[in-house]
Amino acid sequence: MAAAEAELEGGGLARTFKDLGSGAAGGVAQVLLGQPFDIIKVRLQTTTQYSGAFDCASKIYKSEGPLAFYKGTLTPLLGIGACVSVQFGAFHWARRAFESRNASSSPLTSPTLSYGQYYAAGAFAGVANSVISGPIEHVRIRLQTQPHGAARLYSGPLDCVRKLSAHEGVLRGLYRGEAVTIIREAQAYGFWFLTFEYLMNADAKRNSIKREEISTPKVALYGGLAGEMLWIASYPFDVVKSKMQSDGFGARQKFKSMRDCFGQTWAQEGMRGFWKGIGPTLLRAMPVSAGTFAV
Repeated sequence: MAAAEAELEGGGLARTFKDLGSGAAGGVAQVLLGQPFDIIKVRLQTTTQYSGAFDCASKIYKSEGPLAFYKGTLTPLLGIGACVSVQFGAFHWARRAFESRNASSSPLTSPTLSYGQYYAAGAFAGVANSVISGPIEHVRIRLQTQPHGAARLYSGPLDCVRKLSAHEGVLRGLYRGEAVTIIREAQAYGFWFLTFEYLMNADAKRNSIKREEISTPKVALYGGLAGEMLWIASYPFDVVKSKMQSDGFGARQKFKSMRDCFGQTWAQEGMRGFWKGIGPTLLRAMPVSAGTFAV
C-alpha cells in the first residue's frame, strides 16, 4: 500500500512526459505498419467499385502503383504520433486520478481500478484525442480517396487543409464528422485500454508476477488482441465517419448529418453496410496494436 501511495505521489509530471513520449514512438510504428491496410479499409467503406479487400488491393496496385498504399502517409506520420501520445498521456493521467480517488476513499485497500474505471479512463483518452484525430483523419481520407494523376484534387496535406477550411470554415469543413469521431474514439479507446489492462492483470495474477515482469512478446500479443476489440466495438461509427469525411460539398453533399448518414446507410445497405472493410481492418489491427504497445 505504501508503495502504491509513493507511486501516486512521486514524479507525476515526469511520468506524464514518459507516457507522452512512449505513445509518440508507438504511434509512428502504428502508421508504418498499418497504412497499406488503412487505405484498403477506407476505399471499401466509401465506394462500391471493389468486390472485396483483395480486389481493392490488386486494382490499387495495377492502376496507381505500389506507392499508392502509402498515400496520405505524411499527415498520419506527423499526426498519429501526437494522437497516440495524447491517448497514452490522457489514459494514464485519468488512471492515476482514479487510483488517487480509490486510495482516498478506501485507504486500507489497494487503489487498483475497477474495469469500469479502466473503460472510463480509456474513453477520456479517446475524447481528448479526437480534437487532433478528427482533422488528421479527415485529411488522410481525402488524400486516400481522391482521383489519381492529373485529376487529383489536393497537392498535399497542407493544400487539403486549406481547401477543406475554405469550403465551410474550419469547424464545418476541416472538422466535418467530429461528432461521430468523438463517439467512435470514446468507445474504441475505452475498449482498447480495458482489454489490454484486463489481459495484463490476468496474466500477472495467474503467474504471480508483477506487470513489469510480463515479457514483451506477451505485451505485444495482449496489445494485438486489444486492437481487435477496439475495432469490433467501434467499427460502425468508423464507417459513418469515413462516409461523412469523403462526402462532397455544396450540391454534391449526400449526408446532412451523422444521423442522416446512419439512416441512409441502413436504408441502402442494411446492417452489412456498417461492417464493410472489417476484414482488412482486423488483419491490420493485430500487428499495428501489438507494435504500438510493444514499442
